[in-house]
Amino acid sequence: MIGYIEGKLLEKQDDRILILANQIGYEVLVPGIVMENLNSKTIGDPLSLFIYFQQTERQPKPVLIGFTSRMEKDFFQHFISVEDIGPIKGVKALMLPVSEIAKAIEQNNIDKLTQLKGIGNRTAQKIIATLKGKVDKFALEGVSIQPQKAVTDDLEKPVLSVLIDQLGHKPADARRMIMDAFKRNATILSPEELLEEIFQGKPES
Repeated sequence: MIGYIEGKLLEKQDDRILILANQIGYEVLVPGIVMENLNSKTIGDPLSLFIYFQQTERQPKPVLIGFTSRMEKDFFQHFISVEDIGPIKGVKALMLPVSEIAKAIEQNNIDKLTQLKGIGNRTAQKIIATLKGKVDKFALEGVSIQPQKAVTDDLEKPVLSVLIDQLGHKPADARRMIMDAFKRNATILSPEELLEEIFQGKPES
């Protein structure tokens, strides 16, 4: 089962993308909230997604659904546990940030939930009945990884260029060096700081 894909963007459509990973192109459905976060991405840009994998007897063709954070994926799995909301309908419905949807559920805000594509009054009531009290952790003010992810992408691109094009590192090694640098120092705010952290943390040869 596929749970995570890291590669580069090959193609972008209205509700799905094609991502190249290890010479294999994966077609991945993405909710509106995820596609909005990918608007700044261009063909060839590095990309990583958490994947919800769907395959059943009734739907033998595998479906991959992508999210920019584990939080989004976890919320999605709660969301599609509601009667009458399957994975495809769930993808189309997630048009608002997870924190806003979760807050609407906890506050019995049917009007807010019916703003989601394909969600009417009856389904909104089922969502609240099923999920209220179970998604409060997603409803916290400011809970969202997307802005931070966008900032991280802006830092990664020029540094990847330096590591790969100028210093000759392999793409996979370069991305691993960047990830290790952020693990050591989560307060990095510029490409220069990121490069400095990478070189400081590089073991002596």
